[in-house]
Amino acid sequence: QVQLVESGGGLAQPGGSLRLSCAASRFTLDNYAVGWFRQVPGKEREGVSCISRSGGSTYYSDSVKGRFTISRDNAKNTVYLQMNSLKPEDTAVYYCEARHPRCDSSPKAWGQGTQVTVSS
Repeated sequence: QVQLVESGGGLAQPGGSLRLSCAASRFTLDNYAVGWFRQVPGKEREGVSCISRSGGSTYYSDSVKGRFTISRDNAKNTVYLQMNSLKPEDTAVYYCEARHPRCDSSPKAWGQGTQVTVSS
């Protein structure tokens, strides 16, 4: 069931930045680890990043490490993905998932995704 809402996607130039948001409206997100995933049609879904419930632990795929930063603002019930130095290969639909209790746990809620397109 869809209980998260992603926003912030759009068109960016190579080298540019976007910040994605993942918001929960019907439950308290701070009790969950939250992961970001992306998918391109015809390709397998890729795990991009994840943040622990406390925010003390973060994880990144090798393809985005050093360029993307995940963070959370539990007061706003929102998790962010700051994407810098964007590349055309970052083009995908980005989804967030709430997982309990850890990043490697099964998803409990997810969103419908937001499109990110990196092109000149």
